[in-house]
Amino acid sequence: MSAHRQWPGWEPRQSVRRRRRLLARVLVLGLVILLVLLGFGAGGLWWATDHYGDQVARIPHAFPEGPRPEKTEGTTFLLAGVDSRSKTPTTGKDATAALWKYGAQRSDTLMLVHLGPGDRTASAVSIPRDSWVPIPGHGHAKINAAFSWGGPALLVQTVEHLTGVRVDHFAVIDWHGFRSLTDAVGGVRITVHEDAYDPEQRRHFTAGTHTMNGAEALAYVRQRHGLPGGELDRIKRQQQYLRSVLSETRGEVGLTDPLGTARVLDAITRTVSVDDGLSNSDLRGFALGLRHLHVSDTSFSTAPVVRSQMIHGQYALILDRARLRAWCHAVESGTH
Repeated sequence: MSAHRQWPGWEPRQSVRRRRRLLARVLVLGLVILLVLLGFGAGGLWWATDHYGDQVARIPHAFPEGPRPEKTEGTTFLLAGVDSRSKTPTTGKDATAALWKYGAQRSDTLMLVHLGPGDRTASAVSIPRDSWVPIPGHGHAKINAAFSWGGPALLVQTVEHLTGVRVDHFAVIDWHGFRSLTDAVGGVRITVHEDAYDPEQRRHFTAGTHTMNGAEALAYVRQRHGLPGGELDRIKRQQQYLRSVLSETRGEVGLTDPLGTARVLDAITRTVSVDDGLSNSDLRGFALGLRHLHVSDTSFSTAPVVRSQMIHGQYALILDRARLRAWCHAVESGTH
């Protein structure tokens, strides 16, 4: 009988091995999907947070040494968006350049987010990049210079000194990551309330609701020239974007779309860096606590501004520090 002759039920050994490998891969994929479908239940959540948590880029020495504000109930995050001069990513697991190098990056976006006990509510306050504040060891300057001069630790120290709030965790994303994360969720729906033109970026924004990709959304949240409120209008756009991306992410992450869940989680690990004190166990706890948190449960505000003025030839915003501290205290104590 010829070695190549076939009959019903017979197939070459190589074909059998390939079929078995394919079956094994299907079974593994099925198991992964099942774990995600089971809830972010016990096993699925444990696997997901360890798997993706291990991929998150951790930042060493993200916090300052010396005296710091006392820990209170709940958890406070400092979120920063940095404008890096690097042509390659500086945040997330895809980073190929240093997160911080003296004078190379500034924090264009700064937001303090407090999660209340039980993680059922969240309060966020944006701090304008042009806020004129004391920066420890450097005198007074715009707050975005803190990251440029001393990286995460000096930025955290500056914000803690300004607000009286202890920062528990720090997370940062650069503009490369911003674009990638936006594209990963399929773009974000943004309502532009009126036509606008940015003379610096040479971009037009047309009134109406648009689904913006990463590049378009980045241009939208970076505009301040051509807006009546300048920097303060830009902050409104940043908060608008955050609300939208939270809604889009929540829509992608769910029991009925395990592939969407994996896509979003993978995008987050590729683009965001966090302090090395944020363990996989912490991530698991936040995932459990935040699964019921909706955008409607989050309040957004902006640090109160007294006036704008030119200081040493620079446009700067003078904050009402007493009101800002009072707001932060009210949020921490649950009386906000």
